[in-house]
Amino acid sequence: MKQKIRFVNKDKTKFFETLKQRVDQYFVDNHISPHANSTMVIKSIVMLAMYFVPYVLIVTQHYSLFGMWICTLVMGLGLAGVGMCIMHDANHGAYSSKPFANRMMALSLSLVGGDNNNWKTQHNFLHHTYTNITGYDKDIDDKVIMRFSPNGKYHRIQKFQIIYVFFFYSIMTLYWTTIKDFIQYFQFIKEGHTRANTSSKIKAMATILFWKIIFFAYAFAVPIMYLHLSFGQVFVGYLSLHIVAGIVLSVVFQLAHVVENTIFPKPDDKGNIENEWAIHQLQTTADFARHNPVITFYVGGLNFQAIHHLFPNICHVHYPNIRPIVEQTAKEFGVPYLYNQTFWKAFASHLRVISELGKKDTSFFKIAKSIG
Repeated sequence: MKQKIRFVNKDKTKFFETLKQRVDQYFVDNHISPHANSTMVIKSIVMLAMYFVPYVLIVTQHYSLFGMWICTLVMGLGLAGVGMCIMHDANHGAYSSKPFANRMMALSLSLVGGDNNNWKTQHNFLHHTYTNITGYDKDIDDKVIMRFSPNGKYHRIQKFQIIYVFFFYSIMTLYWTTIKDFIQYFQFIKEGHTRANTSSKIKAMATILFWKIIFFAYAFAVPIMYLHLSFGQVFVGYLSLHIVAGIVLSVVFQLAHVVENTIFPKPDDKGNIENEWAIHQLQTTADFARHNPVITFYVGGLNFQAIHHLFPNICHVHYPNIRPIVEQTAKEFGVPYLYNQTFWKAFASHLRVISELGKKDTSFFKIAKSIG
């Protein structure tokens, strides 16, 4: 059984208490809801259309194979957009104040081949609680021959990971829609993250199977039967779609946590992390390209990742307006608020970290920690 992690506010700081009061007051003073607004509704329509409209065109317009392939690339961008902008907020309860509305919007994940229960366990609970803590945060677990934390196992093959990293990024959603949900279903039960009774577990598995059947029916059966395409032709489109989606989603999430100056803390012998949880979030998370409106629109505010980790129940469309409050409060309390000014600076930083993680010597991360 894994050691229980505790966040110890050794300095008795009131950072998060103060910050939360100020953010709550922002919504009161401006008479607005912390949930979705008209901008969010429009964005949701755009992202869903980016995925489903090209699919409808493929099925109804009888394009050439090249035309259909271009449509699948757009669908890949749409799938990533649905994940970042719709299901992400919905599964955090941030889309609406009404649980039913959040569940309905979360079905956008089911429609593109994922399972909400597994996703919430990995992301909402494990990642958001234990950010960048090796062995607890599944997002930085060692994956095959990849190392995402200096506290992860080192293998000599990893010195080449800077070369093959994007191959693994490109198959992320392909793996997700095929076998990941089934693996996680049993893994989370074994690890005690799923404490449901037997009937609930059966229902959860039935839900996974139900949505997988629907997903693969429209992804493969419809184009093969209706358009008389071969399995190989459909698979090329399916693979292309997921290469685009996998790279986009992997890179966006990695630019928040696996970059320079974010830390990868190790609990002490008693399982203590000597920091208030909120400060831990700011030390392990970085924003990027906050002033780029195109990126902010497309990535669902995940370029304001630090704010998202502090306030996951607030819809991401409000993050730009909350940012000055977080920045000022962090400055007052002497808390780091990490930021890469542009996407490309964040991307370059991520590549440097991936390169350093391919080395046995991890002194680079001790230096980065001291800077942060």
